[in-house]
Amino acid sequence: MKLILIGATGLVGRHVLALALADARVSAVAAPARKALPAHAKLEAPVVDFDRLPAQAPWWQADAVICTLGTTMKVAGTRQVFRRVDHDYPLAVARLALAAGTRTYVLNSAAGANAASRVFYNRVKGELERDLEALCFASLTHVRPGLIGGERDEARAGEGAALRVLRVLGPVLPARWRINPAPRIASALLEAALAAAPGLHVVTSERLL
Repeated sequence: MKLILIGATGLVGRHVLALALADARVSAVAAPARKALPAHAKLEAPVVDFDRLPAQAPWWQADAVICTLGTTMKVAGTRQVFRRVDHDYPLAVARLALAAGTRTYVLNSAAGANAASRVFYNRVKGELERDLEALCFASLTHVRPGLIGGERDEARAGEGAALRVLRVLGPVLPARWRINPAPRIASALLEAALAAAPGLHVVTSERLL
């Protein structure tokens, strides 16, 4: 199987990339990114501008897309930029891959994703899920983690405090409120892509412990 991985430099994306490159079921990974990735025999990693994605690139032809692309309001700076990264870029990738014949798409979404939400973050995630569903992939999976556990490149003060609290309270909390480890999320994303089960599927945070 050939995979397209979007967001390979992020916390979850790095784990997906490592798993995919080590998996004998995966013959090749195309990971377009904004910066260069370490070389690997199975990896094609073109440096791209997500505002000007090359529509005719041969690496759009794959068996499945895994998208872990995302940012934060702190990094984005404005709602407009956040929406561009968390909605517009993943949707543009989906359209290009689908046009090239890729029939499976797996999204790293969020537990609160809801297009009708009053919370901006959750609304954007929900709108992306809705718009992906309208494209009619043969197989579409939304993986919806809660708070993600792992070491990020950038510090997130509020998230770090929440993680510390949840690590202490985790054993007594309902499953949906517990930390979802990044490697577990990555594994769920990859397995969904490899399985390519027909139709729409949702993997909730309770299944990512």
